[in-house]
Amino acid sequence: MIAKIKEIIEQQIRPALQSDGGDIELVDVEDGIVKVRLVGACSHCPSSAMTLYQGVEKMLMDQMPEVKGIEQVW
Repeated sequence: MIAKIKEIIEQQIRPALQSDGGDIELVDVEDGIVKVRLVGACSHCPSSAMTLYQGVEKMLMDQMPEVKGIEQVW
């Protein structure tokens, strides 16, 4: 499961975030909850919550039914 999440982040999510000066780090996966850290411009962007839940979470959950949600860690 972690390998597939890393692959989705690397190939589909990270390039979009990096194009805006940000990035994402996979911290952990626990009971279907993916824990990530937004860094760079994404760490303090007013739209980061929308990016996290409507972008990252939706993409992961659409491609991996075993993902139950996402959580941002600092």
